Amino acid sequence: MIRINLSGAARPKGKRAAAAPEYGGEGPSSVVFMAIGLVLLVILVGGPFYYLNSQATELDKKMLAAEKEYQALQATKARVDQKQKLADDIKRRTDVIDKLRKEQAGPVELLKTVGETVNTTDAVWLATMKDDGTNINLEGVAFSPHAVANLMANLKRTNYFKSVELKETIQDETVKDMQNFNFTIICEKKKS
Repeated sequence: MIRINLSGAARPKGKRAAAAPEYGGEGPSSVVFMAIGLVLLVILVGGPFYYLNSQATELDKKMLAAEKEYQALQATKARVDQKQKLADDIKRRTDVIDKLRKEQAGPVELLKTVGETVNTTDAVWLATMKDDGTNINLEGVAFSPHAVANLMANLKRTNYFKSVELKETIQDETVKDMQNFNFTIICEKKKS
């Protein structure tokens, strides 16, 4: 191997002197370069590892907190669902009660209207009243056809019925002392 001295410094004489490395002098030695390289390697590899490890730890903490919050929200959701079910049940029950009250008021109001109308009409008596849903069939007795006409006019004035029609009026021949007329009136109810 050929060695060339480019520094211009005199070379020491002897075998030992040639084999001993020089640690002083100009420029850093290879050990320093290796130490610096090792430190840089630790920084370049260890820095991102430490950063990623701390991020993973922080994410684990956040995941644990989110899981606890999720469990709390699930319990709250279950309570809200239970209360909503209870509220829906109460609403359904009140709707049924309101419907029953409305349906109950309908026949009472009908009976009241027809009863007041018959009572205010002279010489008319009601024998039967049948409600078939859309129509009311009234059968009764009157002293004259005019009394039946007055009853029909009074029923129309109540505004409870859409139409009031006379189905038939027949003089009752079985009564000898006075005139009696049997009548049938059909009243169509107004839709609510």
